[in-house]
Amino acid sequence: MTAPDLALDLAPRPAAAPLARMVAAQTAYELKAVLRNGEQLLLTLIIPVLLLTVFSLTSLLDLGEGARVDFLTPGVLALAVMSTAFTGQAIGTGFERRYGVLKRLGATPLPRSGLILAKTLTVVLVELIQAVVIVAVAFTLGWNPSGNPAAAVLAVLLGTAAFSGFGLLMAGTLRAEATLAAANLVYLLLLVLGGVVFPLDKFPSGLASVLELLPISALSNALRAVLADGAALPGGPLLILAVWAVAGLALAARFFRWE
Repeated sequence: MTAPDLALDLAPRPAAAPLARMVAAQTAYELKAVLRNGEQLLLTLIIPVLLLTVFSLTSLLDLGEGARVDFLTPGVLALAVMSTAFTGQAIGTGFERRYGVLKRLGATPLPRSGLILAKTLTVVLVELIQAVVIVAVAFTLGWNPSGNPAAAVLAVLLGTAAFSGFGLLMAGTLRAEATLAAANLVYLLLLVLGGVVFPLDKFPSGLASVLELLPISALSNALRAVLADGAALPGGPLLILAVWAVAGLALAARFFRWE
């Protein structure tokens, strides 16, 4: 065998990494950024825990019959999903876009759909941490859940997809300052009007019927139906969440701008 036959082919073969590897790397980066951000942790974890504790241990709100913690825990879990998937993600992504982080990502092989998937996976991982903490606090306060855990997980996943889609849509179309103001305003409005800590049956019947169509209301109702009432599969709220999820992710994938 001659020397040329033994020569190694060292010619470069530039190519993008597989999509799964790119998404995994971006997800790891996003997760580290969230866990290092004290303001986002305040919004996504401390505020929901404080609401659960204060309103469970006091009679500031009329929550109807039954244990207060049984009504509040599903709503607070829904609030945690919204604060992470929508508010925190919209604000964080909006400022990444302003500072040129997304512009630089747009010059990489990572597609727009891959970025959206990585951010959604990051949200799911953060939500797991939130759920562990909130559930632990709720059990300490005497929470007694029932129902099918798989149905609750399905509701959370649909809610996550819906809020992620609209959070990214807002961050990818508005200026960072407008996103900051709008995301916080929506957070406060849905906290009050979404059945999180105020029962929807306290509102006029016509208004309550409209409020039930909101994604936060649908998520709260689905979790409450499963964890408090023992429902096997709350079809109505899950259908509402599915519609919001499809619409949000489709609009985000279509209109999200890197800069």
